[in-house]
Amino acid sequence: MKNGGKNFAYIDGANLHKGISELGWHLDYKRFRVWLSEKYGVNKAYIFLGFISSNTNLYRNLQNWGYTVVFKPTVPGGYGEIKGNCDAEMVLQAVSDMYEKLFEKAVLVTGDGDFACLVNFLKERKRFEVVLSPNAKKASVLLKKSAPESIIFLERFKSRLEYDKNERSGHK
Repeated sequence: MKNGGKNFAYIDGANLHKGISELGWHLDYKRFRVWLSEKYGVNKAYIFLGFISSNTNLYRNLQNWGYTVVFKPTVPGGYGEIKGNCDAEMVLQAVSDMYEKLFEKAVLVTGDGDFACLVNFLKERKRFEVVLSPNAKKASVLLKKSAPESIIFLERFKSRLEYDKNERSGHK
């Protein structure tokens, strides 16, 4: 386990789900949590989500698989979709945890360029490990510029992280 399990992951839940779905497969969240622990020494994994009452089973499963679920209320978007933008909550949690010295390094799971400033902030303080972006084609140029040597695309790990309904492991 890298760094003895003293790293924290900050997961942009909507970006992760949408990015993987656009690639045509489903993420096994249970496997993903184990993989984060084994590959990056993540002992705490926050996942930031807009709260939708019909997803309570998913939220319970995520907690059972070792995620700390952080919710934001949702509002209807302009085209009828549900919006629950959690960017500010994710940044605040990461910065707060860093100042409290709760982790050694941060692992960010997103492809959203709004987090480039967080990458730069953590890099300057030597508290940044890696950005795990779901989809290379959809990852922000800003994010790619802020972590050119430290951005990894999850699509490379499809065979390890894809949900297999025959195994009944864990996904949505």
